[in-house]
Amino acid sequence: MANERTFLAWSRTSLALVVGGLAVAQLLPPFPKVSWGRSAIAMPLILLGAAMAMLSYFEWKANQRALRFGEPLSRSQLPKILAGTITVIALLAAAVDIYSRVAASR
Repeated sequence: MANERTFLAWSRTSLALVVGGLAVAQLLPPFPKVSWGRSAIAMPLILLGAAMAMLSYFEWKANQRALRFGEPLSRSQLPKILAGTITVIALLAAAVDIYSRVAASR
């Protein structure tokens, strides 16, 4: 059951990323002088959510197979992928905000 719960946790994380990306695209006020700012932040979140959903399924499937045959479980790369990508997206969001402020002050 732990494998299923882990898969469901990753699925919730994936869904939250997609919904967060959609919220950025639709609800975040536009950045002054940077019309592409919301899309630049939203798209990576949505794509990361989609990728995490697929990767978590493949990880669940591999773990199910290992459990069935009594093999050792492989170490998950999902936390590393998630942390690294969210860090890049956060830096991108900060860069868009700074660029927007500099462009608006000119």
